[in-house]
Amino acid sequence: MIVELGHFALILAFMVAILQTIVPLVGAHKNWTDWMAAANPLATLQFVLIALSFGALTYAFVVSDFSVALVVNNSHSLKPLLYKITGVWGNHEGSLLMWIMILALFGACAAWFGGNLPATLQARVLGVQGSVGVAFIAFTLFTSNPFLRSEVPPFNGGDLNPLLQDPGLALHPPFLYLGYVGLSMAFSFAVAALIEGKVDAAWGRWVRPWTLAAWVFLTIGIGLGSWWAYYELGWGGFWFWDPVENASFMPWLFATALLHSAIVVEKRETLKAWTILLAITGFGFSLMGTFIVRSGLLTSVHAFAADPERGIFLLLIFAVFIGGSLTLFAMRSGALEAKGVFGLVSRESALVLNNILLAVGALVVFVGTMWPLLSELAFGRVLSVGPPFFDASFTPFWVALLVLLPVGAILPWKRGNVGRALRSLSGVIVLAVALGALTWTLQTGESIIAPIGAVLGIWLFVGALADLWMRTGRQSIGHRLRRLTRLPRADWGKAVSHGGLGVTAFAVSVLLGWSSEDIRVAQIGESFLHEGYTLTLTDVRREQGPNYFTDMAIIDVSREGEFVAQMTTEKRVYPAAGMPTTEAGIDSSFWRDIYIALGDPQDDGGWVLRTYVKPLAGWLWGGLLMMAFGGLISLSDRRYRIAAGARKAPPATAPAE
Repeated sequence: MIVELGHFALILAFMVAILQTIVPLVGAHKNWTDWMAAANPLATLQFVLIALSFGALTYAFVVSDFSVALVVNNSHSLKPLLYKITGVWGNHEGSLLMWIMILALFGACAAWFGGNLPATLQARVLGVQGSVGVAFIAFTLFTSNPFLRSEVPPFNGGDLNPLLQDPGLALHPPFLYLGYVGLSMAFSFAVAALIEGKVDAAWGRWVRPWTLAAWVFLTIGIGLGSWWAYYELGWGGFWFWDPVENASFMPWLFATALLHSAIVVEKRETLKAWTILLAITGFGFSLMGTFIVRSGLLTSVHAFAADPERGIFLLLIFAVFIGGSLTLFAMRSGALEAKGVFGLVSRESALVLNNILLAVGALVVFVGTMWPLLSELAFGRVLSVGPPFFDASFTPFWVALLVLLPVGAILPWKRGNVGRALRSLSGVIVLAVALGALTWTLQTGESIIAPIGAVLGIWLFVGALADLWMRTGRQSIGHRLRRLTRLPRADWGKAVSHGGLGVTAFAVSVLLGWSSEDIRVAQIGESFLHEGYTLTLTDVRREQGPNYFTDMAIIDVSREGEFVAQMTTEKRVYPAAGMPTTEAGIDSSFWRDIYIALGDPQDDGGWVLRTYVKPLAGWLWGGLLMMAFGGLISLSDRRYRIAAGARKAPPATAPAE
């Protein structure tokens, strides 16, 4: 009964989404106040209905209702409760229901917190958001219904993909979808502005909080996915340029460009057309990511198996929304005339260059991701594009961006001087080069990656601190410290995010340049040395988990005779799914990770052990958390909260005569 109620709630939500699309847009066009006002309750009702539907599906997974086909294919009665719940979105149909629930949530938030928006703009934003909901609810109901019943309910289910039975993967998809779908709000604001034919400074301020929220969620989601790949897949890497990894990275790059471009619209009322285009393109790449995951065109450890008909439906959605919005963009291009002017050397120019580097970098990733498919279709050749291509083609744009950021952040608006900016950062340059040289010395000259990355990471981190300090004026240190505490939160957020990017760049370069690897067959009781550590395989035990069997290796680690840690690494087999997984053993400290993955048993009784020593591994995810935290700090600034820019000062009282 509950499952039927969930299905019925989804059908009702589809009808409400149609009303939310038509009524506010017609009301805004006709300037009918009552019709425009209907947008808010309709957006709220749509979210409530979809949340009820999602709750009903979750209930079916929790109680192991094997009369539901989706539960049969993606759950098991012996699975831990956490993974029963995460099984709801560990598949195509359930993840799509989460997608549209988050879409409805963002629309409801625009209704709840957008009261200071002009009535016509809010109505059009909610109308466009409703139209996206119509498309995806229709896709769910007609091609991907999660509530289909089994003709003959089995005694037990087929279990969830073992790779997804992990705490990191429990959180990774929701955050990633919050980022993907969050960009729909920037898209809705862009299309609403094009319909109105008005893009101004207030619009730039309105669109920034939504973009910033989506960017924060995407950053966290990508970080969680990278962390999961690091400790779960057993190969010791944090990024493999997998097609689905790229599908999340490309919208992040466009969202980053949009954030910086919207600043120029807000401050200088220029780059309007480019900002609108970024809002459309960013959401377009989010839709493309959804298409890549579900179309079956590209294979990935993250992808859902899906039939081509679903891919065609998604491609049609992409064509309608992105093609339609670009057509509207071309029609309204005359209304996007820039008002502000700026010199070749200015903060505006630096932000333009920032945008170009991010956009071109995203396009490079797109070409590398799609080229195997295009090559097979056009030339009949099966090609593989791997990390070497992406490392060689994307890295130059990333390095240029890191070099530019500290300088661009301190350039004045309208007109600046590069020499003066560099003189202000002279201490930062010296410090970055000196510490980079120290890194080179410690690294013994085996690779140039770590020293260059160290210089760039320190340059960006210390440059962010210098930018913050320069905002306090030129008075005494005590006065500047007091003023530092009174700086707007947005300034602090920018500094923390840029500093986090510096920490991440530093950690990535050191990991790539300094990590060491050892692969060997070890007998039980045998000891071996790796990077000054003595590792002893003390035992391999056969044990049973709630829904798996495991071979668990126990390794003692010591250094110069002193005990460091006892580590465990597992090779699991899930009988229901018939699939093995590797659970790496990781001993983490501030300066390094010791990483061990257990391989297959050998005929002589030994076991394959893959061992890594990874310096500053934790700094990578610490830097990503800093970036997300910086975004949250900026989001808490009253000036950049939703529609804060729409508040008007009270009218001045006329002087008494």
